[in-house]
Amino acid sequence: MKTPSPGPTRATSAGPARGHTAATLYEAAVAATGPGRYAMDSGIREAWPGARVAGPAFTVQGAGGDNLALQRAILAAPPGSVLVADVGGADWGHWGEVLAVASRARGIAGLVIDGGVRDTVEMAELDFPVFSRHINVRGTRKLFPGVLGVPVHVGDTVVHAGDLIVGDVDGVVAIANDTVVNVLDTADARAAKEADIMKRLRAGESTLDIYGLTGAARD
Repeated sequence: MKTPSPGPTRATSAGPARGHTAATLYEAAVAATGPGRYAMDSGIREAWPGARVAGPAFTVQGAGGDNLALQRAILAAPPGSVLVADVGGADWGHWGEVLAVASRARGIAGLVIDGGVRDTVEMAELDFPVFSRHINVRGTRKLFPGVLGVPVHVGDTVVHAGDLIVGDVDGVVAIANDTVVNVLDTADARAAKEADIMKRLRAGESTLDIYGLTGAARD
């Protein structure tokens, strides 16, 4: 069966997320498309301090305690992809230095996994961004080939191939492929508005005045 393509990356000179943070994109997604499961749950965290990633998802349905599906994904994913893997939240070291080096060589942007990883110091030295639920030294089997390019669950967030994935110190968001342009445009406008707010705050205005909350503060 042919593996579905993650679709085109909606990139600009600032990258696929136009330089926006996960928090800004979450707020922009809510404003642009309404409430939804854009943010992965807070258990999915950077595996090493300062990790940041942005790119289209290449999805991996694997099995807990087995990393053969991830090894197959490294060969199948287009350059620039973020591997997004569902291994059921299993607390094993499904990914480490060897797979990070293999991924770097093929131009893969990073990994988000609902499960465990190891070799976090080495991955930091490689500057290979990883976001995971656990860190665990236990090695894995290599038996289950998994399924690539299908919708996967990371906590209660469903991720499809081609969705925009952005992760940083605040968490990870997934923006549906067909809403990316609208969300990024909304994020651009939000960032410009916030820059003006920061300017006004530095000039001495209060948040109550700027947000029109002065009357509410007196109630």
